[in-house]
Amino acid sequence: MEAWRLVEEGLASAADVDRTISEGLGLRWSFMGPFETIDLNAPGGIADYAARLGPLYQRIAASRSEHHVWDASLIAEIERQRREVLPHADLAERSAWRDRRLMALAKHKRDAAAAGSGVATP
Repeated sequence: MEAWRLVEEGLASAADVDRTISEGLGLRWSFMGPFETIDLNAPGGIADYAARLGPLYQRIAASRSEHHVWDASLIAEIERQRREVLPHADLAERSAWRDRRLMALAKHKRDAAAAGSGVATP
């Protein structure tokens, strides 16, 4: 929902949102979940993170009083942005690329766990 809202309000493009996740949290989240990520993102762990950023998140939540559904114009805008990046004819090829990358990442995680790195396996 947030990804759609960011594009709708003009705060980011679809490519910006995708890049933020795929090159940011997505890399981290392939090895650990959101709570471990939060725990490691502040020197004092989760309580420290909540003390530092909790008020910001509370203000953000308070500013969103309604559930907003995606309308046709927003869907069309994100479709337009995505087709600029990846033509419709290339969707199947890109899906196959994604599947190969996910299989390689899963293998890497299994190998790392077997080597005793402490990385959780799926």
